[in-house]
Amino acid sequence: MELPGLGEHCSERACKQLDFLPLKCDACGEIFCKDHIRYDDHKCSSAYKKNVQVPVCPLCNAPIPVQKGEIPDIVVGAHMDKDCKYNPAQQKQRIFTNKCLKPGCKRKEMMKVVCEQCGGNFCIKHRHPLDHDCKGSSQPTSKA
Repeated sequence: MELPGLGEHCSERACKQLDFLPLKCDACGEIFCKDHIRYDDHKCSSAYKKNVQVPVCPLCNAPIPVQKGEIPDIVVGAHMDKDCKYNPAQQKQRIFTNKCLKPGCKRKEMMKVVCEQCGGNFCIKHRHPLDHDCKGSSQPTSKA
């Protein structure tokens, strides 16, 4: 028993296979089998509309716009020569920059841990007012 109304033929000239689960190319809109659905497999003339890749500068990690017909390597090279904001001094950025203000403590934290009473920056160990002998508020504090 044949079912002539089911499926569609692959649009690739050399294939023309009857496929019961045909796939539609999102660039050119033609129907293809699973073997020819990729842009390169059916030599899609509209692939440039969908298959867009934006190169990224390897130094500053900024996306580099490339116009149609330009070679990405040349455009990225020109960016590196002229517009690149790469600064080798910033490459080795320190993460732990927030030093504890408790006398004698040398710990540093990634984020600021600010006391609500005195406004000082402390490490996790000394963040509570009783742990750093807080002088910011005259209200009694408790270790709750």
